[in-house]
Amino acid sequence: MLELLIDKENNLKTIMLVENGILLEKHEEHENQKRLEGNIYVGKVVNVLKGMESAFIDIGEARHSLIRVQDVLPKVDITKNEIEKKPIEKLIKQGDNILIQIKKDGTASKGAKVSTHINLSGRFVVLMPETEIITISQKIENKQKRKELMDLVKRNLPQNMGAIIRTSCENVTEEEIKKDIDDLCKKWKNIKEESKQCKNVPKLLYDNRALLRRTLIDIIDRGLERIIVNDVKEYKEIEEILGETKNIKLELREENLFNIYSLTEQIEKMENRKIWLKCGGFITIDRTEALTAIDVNTGKYTGKKNIEETIYKVNNEATVEIAKQLRLRDIGGIIIIDYIDMHKDESKMQIEELLKAQLKKDRAKTQVSGFTKLNLLEMTRKNMCNNDYYKE
Repeated sequence: MLELLIDKENNLKTIMLVENGILLEKHEEHENQKRLEGNIYVGKVVNVLKGMESAFIDIGEARHSLIRVQDVLPKVDITKNEIEKKPIEKLIKQGDNILIQIKKDGTASKGAKVSTHINLSGRFVVLMPETEIITISQKIENKQKRKELMDLVKRNLPQNMGAIIRTSCENVTEEEIKKDIDDLCKKWKNIKEESKQCKNVPKLLYDNRALLRRTLIDIIDRGLERIIVNDVKEYKEIEEILGETKNIKLELREENLFNIYSLTEQIEKMENRKIWLKCGGFITIDRTEALTAIDVNTGKYTGKKNIEETIYKVNNEATVEIAKQLRLRDIGGIIIIDYIDMHKDESKMQIEELLKAQLKKDRAKTQVSGFTKLNLLEMTRKNMCNNDYYKE
């Protein structure tokens, strides 16, 4: 059973994705560290930096947000030639009101990064207003199905609207997809109308509730059966996000949800540098500022037949665990995996394919570059906190 547990205690909200009692994902959100990603504002241009081809926008937060020239230009015009022809001072000026969306949250020293390229996420599509670009999830591999979905979305999209077709579209009806598009278009219409009538700038027009909303939307059609929450306010927010969805059980419990499935113990193990494998081997995970290094070791496992088979078994089991730990610890950036040396190219290929297959379960964007000349496997992953909003 796939379940989502939302535990609220004081100012800390913990979101945990659990499958058959095993913790898959854990994310935390502090109320005093607001996540603005996905929020839409009418902001005010406070300073245009000609030499940096960017500008500062006041969105009503402690720090001004930053917008680059390529985030002001229409998507179809984002080329080196167009950027040179249209410097930022010709596009916006100090004092202008500007409709923007937060693309990346700020830090203690920097403001948020924003863009005029708006995305509104639904269960089946991500609406992209004021562009006619339509793309489809790479996870939908069947060519005929891809064509059918592209044609379906094109038929139902209004003019000057683009979309990202999500993986969840694959097994739903045209009516469900059409309703999703219609709901998003209405939402966009309301945002546009409010932005035109806005007199007090800056102003928040759309609160995305980024972490909770994105988590729910991403997993709602991946077999989620139950949501357990221990806070009335969070319960009502989830009800609103779920809308007419009837196949997911929503429960309110007045208890510490970490006690369910011994989650506290699972979280403590998650902090360990060394993770033992069932076969007796182990992996170590070392995170640095530049990259994460993962080392695979045979440990106590000596095998029963030959050394090549022993090495392959440990590497195989380690691959499954590595994919699990990347997701559980939300490790992002460059990742280097030092497998036990395999002499057969076929073995390397099988390990690489297994890793790619395991990473398909991950909601974050991942890219496996393959083995280097030094027999290290290179890959990248975008952590969920800093995701480019959608993995489609």
